Amino acid sequence: MSTIDIAVLDHDAHGIPAADYAEILDRRLSDREVRLAATPDEHDRYLREATVVAGKRVDADEVATAENLRLFACNSAGVDHLPLDALAERGVAVTNASGVHGPNVAEHVLGWVLTFARRLDEGRRRQRRREWRRFQSFTELAGSTVTVVGLGAIGETVVERFGGFDVDTVGVRHTVSKGGPTDEVIGYGDLADALPGTDVLVLVCPLTETTAGLIGEAELDALPTDAIVVNVARGGVIDTPALVDALRSNELHGAALDVTDPEPLPSDHDLWGFENVFLTPHVAGHTPRYWERRADILVENLEWVAETGAYEGLRNQVA
Repeated sequence: MSTIDIAVLDHDAHGIPAADYAEILDRRLSDREVRLAATPDEHDRYLREATVVAGKRVDADEVATAENLRLFACNSAGVDHLPLDALAERGVAVTNASGVHGPNVAEHVLGWVLTFARRLDEGRRRQRRREWRRFQSFTELAGSTVTVVGLGAIGETVVERFGGFDVDTVGVRHTVSKGGPTDEVIGYGDLADALPGTDVLVLVCPLTETTAGLIGEAELDALPTDAIVVNVARGGVIDTPALVDALRSNELHGAALDVTDPEPLPSDHDLWGFENVFLTPHVAGHTPRYWERRADILVENLEWVAETGAYEGLRNQVA
């Protein structure tokens, strides 16, 4: 088996240093040379020398000097920020991190939904007051309908995690013919018809021309007044002023937002003032297992390259 030199660029992920990634790869690929580009000089030199580069970003000028580069293993799911044309001209394969965030984002979603259903936030408030006084739950999830907008790797994991709660599921995706793990799959054009029967609306789609402002005044009006909206996609998927108006008018039971528009959310923004709005500062993507999952993809791909000699047919290959 030939040695494939791997350069890990010093791009942290969710506050976890890239040095951890290099250490994991070095341990799991003991027959290959793994280098962490920890300084600007090392960054430039290793990019020129390495066959495989793992990092979040690279620019076209760097690609032009990367004489040995055959694979860029991107540390994010999105690759629109990469110079894909320059990479293609050099014949460099590109993979992404799709699916790495599935389990942790799904648990984030479930944590919020269960908090709403069982009113665990009220339990915490009474605990802080040392008040032993009973309260009633809001609902049970069993028998409810969960609509998941976006059936990529994360969206599918969200649906799978709801599997043990006896809920009906509706998945929304661009290409309905691809199907999915939900009881029903519909296109974006049919979302309006699904909203009146939705108890929990989970947004886990990319921000595109189609999804920007997808959930606005009309969509929020269409939801039942006891519905919950969960956004772990991008803040711009929801029309924020319309959401504030719906919450202020008691047209929703509540919302849980890991992303907002604007972001960061200003300290004087109205969303901070609602007790039925749960906010986290874009942290659903964090998991202590992030680099291990990234390593799973890269190790599998390097084994494939060693077996076939080809940088095609790789897991998570996008270019």
